[in-house]
Amino acid sequence: MSGQYPETPIFEAINFTTKNFTLVSTSLSGRTQSRSIGGQRWEFSASYSRITREEFAPVMAFLMKQRGRKETFTIKLPQIGQKSGAVEGTVRSNLTTTLLAGSTTCAVDGITSGTLKAGDLFKFANHTKVYMITADLSSDGNLEFEPPSVSAVPNNTAITKNNVPISVKLESDVHSYKLGSSSLLDFEIDFIEAT
Repeated sequence: MSGQYPETPIFEAINFTTKNFTLVSTSLSGRTQSRSIGGQRWEFSASYSRITREEFAPVMAFLMKQRGRKETFTIKLPQIGQKSGAVEGTVRSNLTTTLLAGSTTCAVDGITSGTLKAGDLFKFANHTKVYMITADLSSDGNLEFEPPSVSAVPNNTAITKNNVPISVKLESDVHSYKLGSSSLLDFEIDFIEAT
């Protein structure tokens, strides 16, 4: 892990994608069978538009330190990582036994007000994987999420629900930008979740 991606300048646009891995076959009669081969990851493109070379310099320096796709790092996406349900309190797993890998529901407590909103991202403190809430939760109870948990979650595990850091790597070894006569540049970069 080699640090955190610079939080400024802020991306102008983000194209956020979920990628699941499924095998699908269709017979000559038209019958279709599908089977999940497991795994899910987030992928996203982010872009800057019309920023100065001075604003962009720390970003390019950080990218150089990653040595292309070699290193992993964390990134916080204000447009996506912020909670939308104004939930307050220290939310933690509330389990009688450890939540097993492959689960999509986790009992939680610590919600003092607000709502954990469907579509928001969160992260268990003992995971690098980021999950999405699939049903609103306004009080202590069962938090529903996808994809299935990649590893076990012990009781009393903290849940990061705001400014969720995503562990990522660069999708490409090549990064270039074009600087025009106005000294302003546009730049787009692609990231893949690394868990």
